[in-house]
Amino acid sequence: MKLTFSAAILFGLAVAVFQATPALSQTKPESIFKVVPTPNENQTNNALDAASASSPKDIWAVGKSTIHFDGTKWTAFPAPFIDGVENFLTGVVDVSPTLAWAVGNVIGGNPGQVIEQWDGKQWSVFPGPNFPPNSQAALFGMASTSANDIWAVGSLADAAGAGFNLFEHWDGTAWTATTIQQPPTGESLLGVSADATNDAWAVGFKGANGQTFAMHWNGSEWADVVTPNVTKGTNRLEAVLALSPKNAWAVGFFTPANADREPRRTLILHWDGKTWKVVPSPNVGTNSNPLSGLTANSANDIYAFGCHFAADGSGQFRTLVLHWDGNSWKVVPSPSPTKGFVGDVLFSGVVPSPGNVWIFGSEHEAPNAETLAIHTTTGN
Repeated sequence: MKLTFSAAILFGLAVAVFQATPALSQTKPESIFKVVPTPNENQTNNALDAASASSPKDIWAVGKSTIHFDGTKWTAFPAPFIDGVENFLTGVVDVSPTLAWAVGNVIGGNPGQVIEQWDGKQWSVFPGPNFPPNSQAALFGMASTSANDIWAVGSLADAAGAGFNLFEHWDGTAWTATTIQQPPTGESLLGVSADATNDAWAVGFKGANGQTFAMHWNGSEWADVVTPNVTKGTNRLEAVLALSPKNAWAVGFFTPANADREPRRTLILHWDGKTWKVVPSPNVGTNSNPLSGLTANSANDIYAFGCHFAADGSGQFRTLVLHWDGNSWKVVPSPSPTKGFVGDVLFSGVVPSPGNVWIFGSEHEAPNAETLAIHTTTGN
């Protein structure tokens, strides 16, 4: 199928609304992560989908809300169009206290992508690439290696309904777009990461049933790279982390059977410089454990995160954090602060200094979704 704008939006947000299937109860051991108070600028949805930092005293977390940490406290700085209802940010790059970039999507009114810039005082809309009339662009991830090497990835649907993978690049002067037409079955890019000007990865899924999908930037072009799948069911990558040309990780989920409503199980892939391979990863319970993000303190100190569903079939879900110690992935305790009906999920993370790990998402204090930040400086 072709990837329309509305379909792309739904795919990009689906991790927060997985079908409830029985899983396990909350982890009991004490977590090294602690919940840090964060503001909520909107009355409805304040979920945080992306994060970036230039230092421990300059951190941005964005999504349905836009908040900043100055080393002491978190403060909300409203961004144009972002209203906690239909419009949201999906990526952020923090260059310095006086320069940051964010990308996202506007659904209501005049739908399409939005690029915003922080100047040290406020967010404002910044001109992006020009697209053909009646086409719609959507952006789902953002990454950088420097102030003049920034990527944003997503999809473009033209007036005839054809779908394209979309790569937008900032070179210090302007945003330019590269499009690569998708096959008839469609593809969707959800995450991007770069560790050098000639080494970047974008990941997502392809096909009507969903199979893992990855593209690599070698400094001159984006090209498909083969990725493995665990089953014939849904296999989907939500995020990628490029550490070096011979070391990258991607996370998401797969379904055990050939049905989209089967329980989501953790899926982790590793790139060794030659091939992507599945790395065994644990789950809490026997049902849905989708992973949505990655962040690293070092090559042997990496966190993957998402959520896991309650064992009683109630539809409740709690935060899930896995840790890589250089040998294996293990579940580590993480807080779920919602009282009552629990709906806590983690989407993004950042390590602004050694051992200083922040992970962000949302907690669902019915009927609203509030910002959620968990933090540790102790490490594993």
